[in-house]
Amino acid sequence: MSTTGIGGHQSAHMRSDTWITPRDILARLGSFDLDPCAAPAQPWPCAAKSFTVHDDGMSKEWDGRVWLNPPYGREVEAWMARLAEHNRGTALIFARTETEAFFRQVWRRASALLFIEARLHFHYEDGTRAKANAGAPSVLVAYGLDDADILAECSIDGAFVPLSTNGQT
Repeated sequence: MSTTGIGGHQSAHMRSDTWITPRDILARLGSFDLDPCAAPAQPWPCAAKSFTVHDDGMSKEWDGRVWLNPPYGREVEAWMARLAEHNRGTALIFARTETEAFFRQVWRRASALLFIEARLHFHYEDGTRAKANAGAPSVLVAYGLDDADILAECSIDGAFVPLSTNGQT
């Protein structure tokens, strides 16, 4: 896991640098086959199969529909590049739309985006909801037409942006 947590800039009293995706987000996106960035202690599954930091999910083979809530440090671009190559899945990242990495791995390669309305509250490994929000806006990034369609039809409040020329093989 990254030493820079997604909420680390908000509080000097951060309990953990591991942040779990809210269960309601996952429920609205349907089932996933693989979570290559699962927390070592996961209060609810994000996918049928998971790799933790101990498994080194980046080095493993990825199969099926991937859920990706990557470590929000410098390595996020490498994880996004891997998902773009796989071209079947959805990622949850900060909506840092102006960064070089976002241009390289999202604007140029993704199939669709869903900018989530309001800031998310992630959860700790024990399942409790963080008191503070994530500290930045979040976006769901779909790779592949099936995941783009799921984002378009899910009931998550936000703004859907199709990128129909991207992510096609």
